[in-house]
Amino acid sequence: MILNVEKRRSSIATVVFALLDPIPFGMFVAALIFDAVYTNSAVVMWLKSAAWLIVIGLLFAVIPRLINLAWVWFYRARVSTAREKIAFVLYLFGVVAAIFNAFVHSRDAYGMVPEGLWLSILTVVLLVLSKALMTQQLSDDDHRVRS
Repeated sequence: MILNVEKRRSSIATVVFALLDPIPFGMFVAALIFDAVYTNSAVVMWLKSAAWLIVIGLLFAVIPRLINLAWVWFYRARVSTAREKIAFVLYLFGVVAAIFNAFVHSRDAYGMVPEGLWLSILTVVLLVLSKALMTQQLSDDDHRVRS
C-alpha cells in the first residue's frame, strides 16, 4: 500500500525536489565557512561572498519548500507523520534564520560580527536536524515497504 501511494506523487515534482533541495544546504554551509573565515581575517571579500551565498541559497530554497509544503500539509493520499511535520517546521525556521542572516549581512563590513556567524550556525544546525529527521523517516518507510 505504501509503495502505491508513493507512486501517486507527481514524478516531475519529485525530480525537481530531488534536484533543488540539496542546493540551499550547500550554500548555507559555504556561507557559514565564509563567515568563520571573515571573523578571523576581516577580509571583506569573505563577507560579500557569504552574503551572496545566503541570497542564492534562499532563492533555491523556495521551490523545494513549496513542493514539501504540498506533500506534508496538503497531500491527502497519505497521512504525514509527526516526524515529517517537525522536519518541515525546522527547515522553515532555518530559512527564516537565513532571511534574518541576509539582512545582517547587508550591514557594513565588521558590523555583521558576531550576529552573522551565529545566524549562519543556527541556519545550518536547523537544516541538519531537519535532514536527519527526514532521513530517519525515509529509512522507516523503507523498512515498512520491505516487510
